[in-house]
Amino acid sequence: MQVDHLLRLDRLDLSLVWGDEALLGQEIGGVTATDLEDPARFLQPGEVVLSGLVWWAPDGDPAKTDRFVSALSEAGAVALLAGEETHGEVPAELMEACRNHRVALLGVPAHTSFRAITEAVYLRQWGELSRRPTDHYALPENVRVDLDRALERGAPPSELLDLAFAHLGTPACHLLSGSGRTVARTTTAPELPARRAVETLRGRHGATVRIEADDSVFDAWYLHLPEDGQAPPRILHEIGELVGRHRRRQDRRTAPRRRAQEALVARVCAAYGEVNGLEEALRSCGLDAAPAYTVVVAASGGSGDRGDAAAALTEALRHQTSVAFAAAGLGEGEAVAVLAHEPGPGEEVPARLREVWPLLHACRPGAALHAGVSDPVRRPADLRGALAQARYALEGARSTAPGAARVARLADLADLRTLLAGVPADVRAVYLDTVLGPLLRAGKGSHATLLETLEVFLAHNCSWARTAEALHLHVNTVHYRIDRIQALTGRDLSRLDHKLDLRAALLCR
Repeated sequence: MQVDHLLRLDRLDLSLVWGDEALLGQEIGGVTATDLEDPARFLQPGEVVLSGLVWWAPDGDPAKTDRFVSALSEAGAVALLAGEETHGEVPAELMEACRNHRVALLGVPAHTSFRAITEAVYLRQWGELSRRPTDHYALPENVRVDLDRALERGAPPSELLDLAFAHLGTPACHLLSGSGRTVARTTTAPELPARRAVETLRGRHGATVRIEADDSVFDAWYLHLPEDGQAPPRILHEIGELVGRHRRRQDRRTAPRRRAQEALVARVCAAYGEVNGLEEALRSCGLDAAPAYTVVVAASGGSGDRGDAAAALTEALRHQTSVAFAAAGLGEGEAVAVLAHEPGPGEEVPARLREVWPLLHACRPGAALHAGVSDPVRRPADLRGALAQARYALEGARSTAPGAARVARLADLADLRTLLAGVPADVRAVYLDTVLGPLLRAGKGSHATLLETLEVFLAHNCSWARTAEALHLHVNTVHYRIDRIQALTGRDLSRLDHKLDLRAALLCR
């Protein structure tokens, strides 16, 4: 392992303060952590030295800094890794001393522990030793160097896969998400529909390696070869580690875009705000001047985490390659997305979401995923109205399939139950109390009896005989109870509008 390999480990997040190519190419023989002013007697040639710089002070003697670095140079240390937590940065005079004594200097941020660096060095050394000579194979050094260079210049994952598998004859290999989306594939790999990809991942054939990265169950990545024995397991894991590095870098590069998306969603969800601000937020996400916009609101329930809705919705929309979008979570298990697309039938977006939604739900069956989709709108000023539509449709999806996964739009609100589901809970509570309040307060025992009678009576189209049969009562008893209900509520059950009032109130419970 060379000094510059430490800089390539994304999880360490080290920075180069000073060092030329020759110094960075030195082999690392070990690690020593010290804050002694003169650590020479404890060092071995080829070691990197970790120091928290506790021995250094801004108003101290510069000669002390020079003696410390001189001791490292004379002992044969290949690099000094200086912690930034104590002083907030690596002192300039330490950099100058390292330059004078030709010792590579790397900065260690406060969030990176010295233990993580030590483990990285020794795990790499152990891995290199375990690859000599043995029955197991590993990536050849020239392939590893080419991959590191490709990663540094930002090569896409498909190119990385082709480079990684070229010395094995470039077998078919797919990089898949948990919901079956093809992230990348080698040039020899055929296209794989999402549903078939999910079946492939869950099958018993081939080799699959999960990519370790900061992801959720919905957008996790898997490296999959359809046939066993096409690549040694050690090579697959090395390639998986490389792809994980690519993903972490990609996540860091897209952090500003994620912040812009969060700002746009906040603007759309704000109760009041200028249209100009909304247009600027769309522009910052690259969604300005779109022919049409659609808003999607998603929610997760059950055992899912609070961020599940945002991860699931983002992954679902990534399946739609022809649609640009911005998505962000709102907390409380809810997420909002703004889609920019060509004008078309209002069913097009929800139809595509419905195709992939069961695949997302299968990733975590315990999280009941629901989504509401607005009708397309043409102007940014109409996005808040579209948001209201999407939320209304979301509540309809929740009410009709509370424990399952469903995507709904306003056109799916086909009955009174789904229509009322979109009404805010506090409004439903007021309506319930207004219409059925006297009945609800008629006493605990009679309350339950009268409510049951009312429900059965309405369900049987106000038929006295069928209601009596269903409740195993005499018809006269049904008449008595209905008269009591009408007296308490002030509604006449011979009138259609009063029947509808009472039915709506029952659905508001």
